[in-house]
Formats: sequence, structure tokens, C-alpha cells
Amino acid sequence: MSTRKIFIYAAVPILLLTAYIFVTYLTLAQAETAWQDEDYLAAAASYARAAQLRPWRNELWEKAGLSASNGQDFHTAIEYFTRAELSADGQFALAYCYYQIGDIANAQKTFEQGAEIYQTPQFYKGLAFLHRSEKKWDEEKNALEKQIRMDVGDAYAHYRLGVLLSVLDSELALPELMLASSLDPATDPAVQTLRAALNLSATQPDASRQMVTIGRALGLIEEWELAAAAFEKALALDEKNPEAWAWLGEAKQQMGDDGRAELERALTLGHTSPTVRALRGLYWTRAEKYPQALAEYLLAVEYEPQNPAWQASLGGAYVKYGDLISALAAYQRATELAPNESEYWRLLAVFCADNGIHVEEIGLPAAKTAVQIAPNDPLALDALGWSYFSSNRYANAEQTLRDVIARFPEYYPARIHLALTYFAQGNHGAAAAELDYVRTADKGGEDGARAESLLQKYFP
Repeated sequence: MSTRKIFIYAAVPILLLTAYIFVTYLTLAQAETAWQDEDYLAAAASYARAAQLRPWRNELWEKAGLSASNGQDFHTAIEYFTRAELSADGQFALAYCYYQIGDIANAQKTFEQGAEIYQTPQFYKGLAFLHRSEKKWDEEKNALEKQIRMDVGDAYAHYRLGVLLSVLDSELALPELMLASSLDPATDPAVQTLRAALNLSATQPDASRQMVTIGRALGLIEEWELAAAAFEKALALDEKNPEAWAWLGEAKQQMGDDGRAELERALTLGHTSPTVRALRGLYWTRAEKYPQALAEYLLAVEYEPQNPAWQASLGGAYVKYGDLISALAAYQRATELAPNESEYWRLLAVFCADNGIHVEEIGLPAAKTAVQIAPNDPLALDALGWSYFSSNRYANAEQTLRDVIARFPEYYPARIHLALTYFAQGNHGAAAAELDYVRTADKGGEDGARAESLLQKYFP
């Protein structure tokens, strides 16, 4: 055999190995580039190809799974994950993928296996989330307790546990809530709401009404699913509690159900209850049945004439009904009944500003009173700015609303009112900028929709 042939035969494996190495490195480079570019599905495909080329690199299958998961291809991600020896992050991501495809049993099993193998709090956090989505409150509580044992400094875990305990075992709720508040001041407003409710519930004459008080507070902090659980617990304690039925109807409406059957049951059991009447009035208002809503609020006021909340609700009902004179009287009556509460002065001011009624002599003084009582309330400050706008004091309105935004940049109604003020002054560019900010920042929200509507109206 010639020397030339020997060289050729020897060179072929080297060339093949070189090509193999080149293709492998190229595939890995493509995967990394796609990941950095957030082209996750391309990254997943490249990592999977690299894993096939380098079967000893087990972590590549996990990277392929993580990429597919980020790209929302959860079935493919699961396939890749099952080929890998997973790290803690991969195990957590696999459980998440099972959850996303609706395989709750495997999601729970994978979280539980991760908790046993890796002994880290993230798996109990995942279990808590899973149980919460299934409304398994006792199981969520148990998971949170295990998470906290591993991570005592997690403010949200303490907060969520306190919220759960307010329904499951209210005597244990307050320490968790107060600890959450000390760890994260952002939780304090909700904590104080629940704290007040827990204290108030202790004064109630029976356990059913105690649960109604707690459920109402949970509704105030937008925990309507747990609020419904509280109202259901109240009914288990006393199935003839009309307010529990009425509030359960409200909770169901908040969660997207009708709730009318519960409200009808409440009426049967307590037709003279002002709370039942007021919640029925709210139901009819949402249904745009304004005569029925007005009738309910009139009865609420008749049964409890000294309650300013019913007077304010009656004012709103009169507005929907088109009787602005009676609405003004109702709002004024609310301020007479509660002269030291900013909310009712604010509602009176906003009513006058919105409808251009007695802004100078009633609305603007009411707004100033609201701010005097609650100088750090963005709603009261915004009402003052809006009242200035409605009285054509544009410079005062601009200054007031700019101050609100400086202090509370995410309070979007003030930005909308400032945009209208700019527009009235001829500063169309600044008006459009404010509206565009709200439209972007609150996309999908009520304020964002209003900003979008105003942009289409004034800047088609």
C-alpha cells in the first residue's frame, strides 16, 4: 500500500472527528445565541440536537426543556426533561409544565419529589401555589408552613398564611400578618384591614357573624375566593344568616358568577336587612336595572337611615336614574352623618365636578374638606384637582394633579385628569403623552381603556 493511501485512510477519521466537533460546537453556539435572543423554541431545538450529539452532556436535555418551557411548548419541554437528570431548577420547571398542561396530579408529585430530594423552600412554594389554584386551603396552609420553616424571612409566605388562617383558624392569623408587615411594609395596608376585621369579629355575638366580618375584609383586599370560603363557613355555622347569603352572592359576582340565587335566598331570610338591600342594589346596578337598584337603596336607607354608606349609595343610584337633585341631597346627607370621614366629602365633590352642579359653592369646598381630613389620600387630592378643572381653574388643577402624580405615580385617574387639563389649556402634546402613559401602563385595565378611548376621541 502506498504512503499516499495510508495517509488518506488515516486522515478520514480525523476529518470526521473534526467535522463532528465543529457541528457540535456550532449547534451549542446556535442554542446559546437563540437563548440570549429569547428565541426559546429555536434554542430548545438546538439544545436537543446538541444533547443527541453529546449524550454524556446530560444537562443539555435540561437546557432544552427549560428553553421549550420558556417558549410555552410545555409538552415538548416535559419530553426533554424526562431525558435528563434534573437539577432543582429543572425539577421545578417540570412541575410547572405539568401544571400548565392541566396535569395537576403529576405537577403535585413532581413538586413533592423536589421537596424531598432538594430540601429547598421553592418546592413548597410551588405546592402552595398549586393548592391555591385548586382552592385546597388546608393543603395550601400546610405547604406554606413547611416553606416558612425553611425560609423564615419570606414576607409573602407569612402574609398568605395569615390570610388563610383568618378563615381556617382566626386566632392564629394575627401574628403571621404582623410579621409579614414588619418584613415588607407594602403588605401593611392589607394587614391593617384584616387586623381591624379580626378585632371587630371578636365583638360579634356568634361565630357565623364573625366569619361574615372576616369575609368582608377579605373582599376589601381582593381575596374574593377566600372571602367566599369565609361566607360559606358562616353559612355552615348558621344557614339562616341572611347577610352571609347576600355576601356570598357578592363574592360570586366578583368571581364571575351570577350570584342572584344567593341574593334571593338572602331576601327570603332578611327582607328588612339594609345590608341585603344594599348588596341587591349593587347587583341591579351592575345589571343596569337602575329603577330596581334605586328601590333597593331606598329601602336600605329606610331600614338604617343613619348609615352614611347607604346615603352615598343612594346618591349613586339617583345619578344612574337621572335624578341629580335627589342625588345631591343624598350625598350631602352622607357628609352630615359622617362629617369627619374624607370619603363622603370626596364623593360629594366628584359628583359636583362630574355633573357640573354647584361646583363653586358645594363641590370645591367639599374637595378641600376631603383633603383637609385626609391629606395623604390620592383619591381626595385627585378630587380636588378635578374640582379645580371643573371650575375652569386650570392652573390650580394642573398644579394639584402634578403633585398627586409626583407622590403617587401609579394613580392613573390623576394622569387622565391632568391630560384633560392640558388639553383644555391647548397643550395637546402633553395631554397625549399622559394618556399614552396610562394606556401602556394599565393595558387591559379600566384606566387604560379610558385613556385609549380619550386618545381615539381627541387624537384620531
